[in-house]
Amino acid sequence: MQAARIRIANGRILDPSQELDERGDVVIENDRIVGVHWASGHAPASSPAERVVDAESLVVAPGFVDLHCHLREPGLEYKETIATGTRAAAAGGFTTVCCMPNTEPTLDTASDIEWIHAVAHRDAVVRVYPIGAITKGRLGIELAELADMGRAGAVAFSDDGNPVRSGKLLRNALSYARITGRPVVDHCEDHDLVDGGVMHEGSVSSRLGLRGAPAESEEAAIARDLALAQAVGGRLHLAHVSTAHSIELVRDAKARGTRVTAEVTPHHLVLTHAWVAGFEEGVTRYDTNCRVNPPLRTEEDRVALIRGVADGTIDAIATDHAPHDVVDKNCEFDRAAPGISGLETAFGLLMRLVAPTNGDPALPLATIVRALTMGASRAFNLDLGTLRVGALADLVLLDPDAHWTVDVQRFHSKGKNSPLDGQDLRGIVRLTMVGGKIVHEVPR
Repeated sequence: MQAARIRIANGRILDPSQELDERGDVVIENDRIVGVHWASGHAPASSPAERVVDAESLVVAPGFVDLHCHLREPGLEYKETIATGTRAAAAGGFTTVCCMPNTEPTLDTASDIEWIHAVAHRDAVVRVYPIGAITKGRLGIELAELADMGRAGAVAFSDDGNPVRSGKLLRNALSYARITGRPVVDHCEDHDLVDGGVMHEGSVSSRLGLRGAPAESEEAAIARDLALAQAVGGRLHLAHVSTAHSIELVRDAKARGTRVTAEVTPHHLVLTHAWVAGFEEGVTRYDTNCRVNPPLRTEEDRVALIRGVADGTIDAIATDHAPHDVVDKNCEFDRAAPGISGLETAFGLLMRLVAPTNGDPALPLATIVRALTMGASRAFNLDLGTLRVGALADLVLLDPDAHWTVDVQRFHSKGKNSPLDGQDLRGIVRLTMVGGKIVHEVPR
């Protein structure tokens, strides 16, 4: 039995929602935070009914919120389930995940949304919020019943990997978003410009002989979406922004008052298209685990994304966790399914930006935590991502200096598809708590 009252003691309390960064204690009773006490002040003595968790040298932060992940259930349970995906989320420090509707069948009705909530209530160890499809079957032909899905608990609407090609349909969806209060999330990609490209169009694709997808395929779609959002006034959220010019477009749109938020993935912040070819001298890898959509871009793009997070142009860091079976990746590069199993490596990968050794602009840990918590919560209007007294006790204990080696066979996720297998990462999630219940713990 877990104690009803828990004291997280002597940790570095890092909560961007309150602009707090100070050592102290956090006290949890049942499912709520009931006290935050600073080391410089007077903290009540712990009672025998409390479990005391020593957080000395650890960071106490709000639980991470992932706006973009794939749990694959229903229909694709051989890749992931709500049970396995949420255990992976807990291991990565995510106390809330928003799951995309590219399941079989598609999540495009109120009953589909209700089904996800029911299964999550039974199987999930973290909070699961479903995202409903924009169009029926994600086919881009007819709008789904957005209002009904919103009432059933959908937190946003997206056709995920299928961009909404019809400007008229997207304009109508943005109009509905004003009624439902939910954002429209678009995967910005012009398929005509992609033209079968399987990685970024550039020097590496030319050397490898792979068809490239130009940066303009994303940028042209973002420019259209921003123009529609400006005209209609609906809430637009841009999924996995990946290019330098995309950042400029979003920055300019925000300056004009457009209601837009944007996310970036950990892998686009740290990796480039060079990872497709590999690093071993004289060996070309064609690493299918590096096939993602949008593709890994150039070093210039990567640095621009980091700066976009630093100045707030990018609101959230989202994993785009995309677990796949081994047969989806153990094939020719142009036949491989795009995506990385990213929940369990997100924090360690992002820590490479806190104290970079390669000349990157550094991101303070507080900035990364903001994008994983408060920034993500605000983008979808979720009442999460804070350690305020009275808030739900969703939090993480982070060990930012601990090193570990990625072993995909030890992932909680069914998806073992990660280009980071064997890589040394710095930064471990020691404890994850959801509603006052410890759902993941790694002893020191």
